[in-house]
Amino acid sequence: MTSCGSGDSGDSSVGSSGGGANDGKIVMGFAQVGAESGWRTANTKDIQETAKEAGIDLKFSDAQQKQENQIKAIRSYIQQKVDVIAFSPVVESGWDTVLKEVQNAKIPVILTDRAVDSQDTSLYKTFLGSDFIEEGKKAGQWLVDQYKDSKDDVNIVQLEGTTGSAPANDRKSGFEEIVKADPKFHIIASQSGDFTRAKGKEVMEAFLKSNPDIDVLWAHNDDMGLGAIEAIEGAGKVPGKDIKIITADATHDGMQALADGKINFIVECNPLMGKQLMELAKKVVNGEQVPQRVVTEETTFTQEQAKEVLPSRKY
Repeated sequence: MTSCGSGDSGDSSVGSSGGGANDGKIVMGFAQVGAESGWRTANTKDIQETAKEAGIDLKFSDAQQKQENQIKAIRSYIQQKVDVIAFSPVVESGWDTVLKEVQNAKIPVILTDRAVDSQDTSLYKTFLGSDFIEEGKKAGQWLVDQYKDSKDDVNIVQLEGTTGSAPANDRKSGFEEIVKADPKFHIIASQSGDFTRAKGKEVMEAFLKSNPDIDVLWAHNDDMGLGAIEAIEGAGKVPGKDIKIITADATHDGMQALADGKINFIVECNPLMGKQLMELAKKVVNGEQVPQRVVTEETTFTQEQAKEVLPSRKY
């Protein structure tokens, strides 16, 4: 899900007016993770479109999956005196210093999609995003249900997301919490695929070479799962049959693979949170109270459900 590349600085601003725009528009600085997946591209497009619809002047930066680029962009937004800063943190740790700078500048912060692990929750007004632990649990529960009548051991490999990121940490812990209750499930290999298709293929190729008996793949996003499918087919195996595949996101390409039977189950992670973000931005700029946690609505998909919704899928 096309890159919104930003050059070496990681700061590619959209919108012309400075902070506290003279035309009365709210100015939002948004520091995006990057364009590492179809999900992220859909998320970016939705935020850009809904900002325009809401009459919000959006200054956008693409961090190219580097925390230092996001921090640089946030400091740039402070200098520009924007009205609100929103960002989806590349990793969970290491934000306190820059967030305190934002707080000192009296600019409200909204976290989107991913959380930070700061103990000081006053550093941001709200966190809008998915419950990644719950997504991992949904993936694990589907697997447990599939094998409930089997006594045989089940060998699982896991393609984790970007190391240190909230979705990688939480999807892993949620999934493992469910499957560890049954001793027949064995996670025999687990490694980061950086949420990208290319890395997913590369890591899956390595898994297949070192572990000839893989029954299940749990990939933390569709893109890594799609890359893994290439590796599985390259090894002469049939994805979805020889190796059952579970992924997260429910992007169009992932849903097509599910409809085709190459993926067996997808846990949705909805990237279309722009409208909610703009509503929250207006409230925090106006000094209104907002919930500290806003969870996006999501579901899961089987092959038949994917076939049904694919024609109307927006991402």
